Amino acid sequence: MNRLAFYTARLMRDEGALQALSVPQGNLLADLEGKSVALIGNARSLADSAHGAAIDAADLVIRINRAPMPQAASHGTRTDWLALAVRLPDEDRARLDPARLLWMSPKRKRLDWRTATGPGFYLHPLGDYRALKDRLAAPPTTGAMMIDLLLRSRLTDLTLYGFDFFASQSLSGRRTADQVPHDFGAEAAWVEDLRRTDGRLALA
Repeated sequence: MNRLAFYTARLMRDEGALQALSVPQGNLLADLEGKSVALIGNARSLADSAHGAAIDAADLVIRINRAPMPQAASHGTRTDWLALAVRLPDEDRARLDPARLLWMSPKRKRLDWRTATGPGFYLHPLGDYRALKDRLAAPPTTGAMMIDLLLRSRLTDLTLYGFDFFASQSLSGRRTADQVPHDFGAEAAWVEDLRRTDGRLALA
């Protein structure tokens, strides 16, 4: 697909054409088999931690959106995969240099050509987004979508860092919980249920 065809598909909401740019979900999940995964949220509270070495010790490090990394001691240094729901500025793309880009947002109009043709590009299916939205009774965060996706694989363990469900707000902005369209209480309860039923999931 060339650039013009991409923008036409995006404008016409041609999901089939856009999905043709994506690695199949089955292939993505197969890449996770047998791996320990660190999923890094953007909670401000993570900056007060010393989790950096543990994060970098994971087989795969996945970050979210612009992924602020104030210091290596708290956040580690690696970014293997980057899960996006926002357009990524060039300076963040260069700083993070991920090996795979995952577009998780249902808002296809935000998806840019450079991301869609980036390394290992994955486009999260709209059906998966809607199913999780129904389960939470609210639009899921990028982090929640990633947890849902990752636990479908045969990874060995998934550790969440920087997930306090907006108790300390986000390093990415100044908005409060009531200014964003997510139900953080519902997500916290959902994650706790997952921890009880899936021993691979841990919250650092």
